[in-house]
Amino acid sequence: MDELLQEQIAYYRARAAEYDQWALRQGRYNHGPELNKRWHDQVDEVRQTLLRCGPIESALELACGTGIWTQHLLQISQRVHAVDAAPEMLAINRAKLLSDRVSYEQADLFTWRPQRQYDLAFCGFWLSHVPPEHMAPFLQQVAGALRPGGRLFLVDSRRAIYAGASDHSLRDPDSDSILDERVLNDGSRFTIVKVFHEPEQLGASLRDAGLQPTLHLTERYFIYGWADKP
Repeated sequence: MDELLQEQIAYYRARAAEYDQWALRQGRYNHGPELNKRWHDQVDEVRQTLLRCGPIESALELACGTGIWTQHLLQISQRVHAVDAAPEMLAINRAKLLSDRVSYEQADLFTWRPQRQYDLAFCGFWLSHVPPEHMAPFLQQVAGALRPGGRLFLVDSRRAIYAGASDHSLRDPDSDSILDERVLNDGSRFTIVKVFHEPEQLGASLRDAGLQPTLHLTERYFIYGWADKP
């Protein structure tokens, strides 16, 4: 498992320069005007829900990536602390936002420990990369990073055709495997963890961590919602 998680970090380090193509539906992720619009409409559904969580004083973003969601957190929070294991992702995020209201930390999220508490923690497309045996301790760390009355906001992938690259096929839904093979634009291949969560199962994990979840599904692509710390 340790080797697999290190390969997952290597994948996101190598993918950093092309990561935004996935979010923007460009290149291999362009599935045509109609499907692209449905994607962007559902992203906007999640974004508008996140923006209603503000204003707040402080936010923590775990697996911040290239800043796609960091920019929205800056709209509702006075300060954002952004954490990622990939220095390449952090460099793109920093160059994109150029904000002195964002602090950055390079850390493996499976060994990361919070140094303070925040009003909001945000996990964008990260929980699906957490192996099941790591989920409980990870969510305990997230809960510990929230002040009393704080909130975890999450968005992640549903199992959906046309969500990934045009040359990426979905894993058999009856398979017990949590592994996916991913291919970059240059043809290099990596194996990563990919768990497609359902609201009932993810909600139970959040409740076990002492959080009170409210989860939703968009029409096709995303599971999203929040979990409050009493």
